[in-house]
Amino acid sequence: MALSGWFVLLVAVGVLPIVALGDPVWLGAWLVLVLLIGAGDLMLAGSPRAVSLARDLPSRVRLGETVSSTLTLTNTGHRRVHGVVRDAWQPSAGAFPTRATVSLPAGERRVITTMLTPFRRGERRASAVTIRSFGPLRLVARQATIALPGAISVLPAFTSRRHLPSRLARLRELDGATSVMIRGQGTEFDSLREYVRGDDVRSIDWRATARRTDPLAGTGPRLVVRTWRPERDRRVVVIIDSGRTSAARISDEPRIDTAFESTLLLGALATRAGDRVDLAVFDRRVRARVQGATGAELLSRMVDAMAPIDPELIETDWSGVPSLVQSITSHRALVVLMTSIESPGASRDLLAVLPQLTRKHLVVVASVVDPDTIASSAARGTRDEVYLAAAAERSMLDQGRVAAAIRQLGAEVVTAGPAELPPAVADQYLALKAAGRL
Repeated sequence: MALSGWFVLLVAVGVLPIVALGDPVWLGAWLVLVLLIGAGDLMLAGSPRAVSLARDLPSRVRLGETVSSTLTLTNTGHRRVHGVVRDAWQPSAGAFPTRATVSLPAGERRVITTMLTPFRRGERRASAVTIRSFGPLRLVARQATIALPGAISVLPAFTSRRHLPSRLARLRELDGATSVMIRGQGTEFDSLREYVRGDDVRSIDWRATARRTDPLAGTGPRLVVRTWRPERDRRVVVIIDSGRTSAARISDEPRIDTAFESTLLLGALATRAGDRVDLAVFDRRVRARVQGATGAELLSRMVDAMAPIDPELIETDWSGVPSLVQSITSHRALVVLMTSIESPGASRDLLAVLPQLTRKHLVVVASVVDPDTIASSAARGTRDEVYLAAAAERSMLDQGRVAAAIRQLGAEVVTAGPAELPPAVADQYLALKAAGRL
């Protein structure tokens, strides 16, 4: 049972006879009258438990997108249900409106539409529906909470896909699929074509040139050059750190979400380049794993694996990473470690295992940096800003020391802000392909 504001106002009216007549007996009589009216109103209210419910909603949605959830109410009772319905979604599901007014005659059906705009990744749930049915006087209501579980999987946003067309264009240049044919450092022969001004003279194939004659002059050799393309069917292994440091929010985005964005862009680019991409999310155990997928299936399996993962507030066991990479592939591969490099102390375990990885694989360590830290190091107008700038400079120096140590151990380092890290990782991949190191 629930009381409305009208019932409270009706009770408050009973104070007026006391003020006017000074006799408290009137208040008691008024309260009894109000209770009788309320009891009659409650008896005439439709039963909320006589309402059958059905929910229809999509199975998944990308973070930040809006979808609709429909709730169908059918009155199987004998009285009209007139009141308020609340669909109890988690706050992070971004449900709007949270309440809806409904007037449902006996035997009829109504549909309530709720718009969902989730602002957190993972599974967003609705546990129950609360129905408050008022009587004809709207003084007292019957209320019931009916279990109606529902869930929607919120996938990573993949906003970095806007960088994919430009990187694919660069990839096509490397592959020699456009008119801009470049020599590159690849080792896979692609085709022969005629020499044009600007070509690298080292790409001239003298034997093919000797076998050809100039059709314009009738005699004489026409220069022929070889075109090359980067090697295909190489292995790319992405290890995402889901430990304690991945829970920190940089520019209002968790570090692990930035790692997911970078991985999706790299996976989309590498699979278009003909390389095989494998993914593992790891802290002290493997939280998710994607292997053997290519093309559109790769991204679909990646986002499904990433969606339910939240960071664990534990230290990552980096000693298990070499064996994890070995279980994925025994061949030489590009190993991308999505983690954070904050200080020498926090990165000690990472530095300890890098020699085991760089001995066989090409390793890239990708880490997101805080743009606010960089901005704080430049603001020195007041005393507080000077102290803040000093702390920011110390943090940046620590990151620089860790990055230098990683490079000394034979790995590459990519650092950027949350919005710039995904394209920076993709650019590093393209640079390694162009240099023939992958």
